[in-house]
Amino acid sequence: QVQLVESGGALVQPGGSLRLSCAASGFPFDMRQMTWYRQAPGKGRELVATINSRSSSTDYADSVKGRFTISRDNAKKEVYLQMDNLASDDTAVYYCYAPGRPGGYWGQGTQVTVSS
Repeated sequence: QVQLVESGGALVQPGGSLRLSCAASGFPFDMRQMTWYRQAPGKGRELVATINSRSSSTDYADSVKGRFTISRDNAKKEVYLQMDNLASDDTAVYYCYAPGRPGGYWGQGTQVTVSS
């Protein structure tokens, strides 16, 4: 059974940092590209960052470039999102995603709230 479990979300002040984690099981993690998405209140789901299976390629939304870093540990079957210099616009539920049939796999999400 495929599982993606996100953790690390919290309330943080503007300018602060958080590190999100996503623990994966039930599929060949080391062969899959992994992606973080987020969904802010009243908005659609937005791609935040993606990393290929070997960590040799990453890509980021323009809104987070230079502030967020995606990484992974294939031995632990985990993917991470280091978020620095957080702003109120980063407030959202953050989801971990892995491709698969029929429509890919999603975690339950972790809430990040940036507020003073």
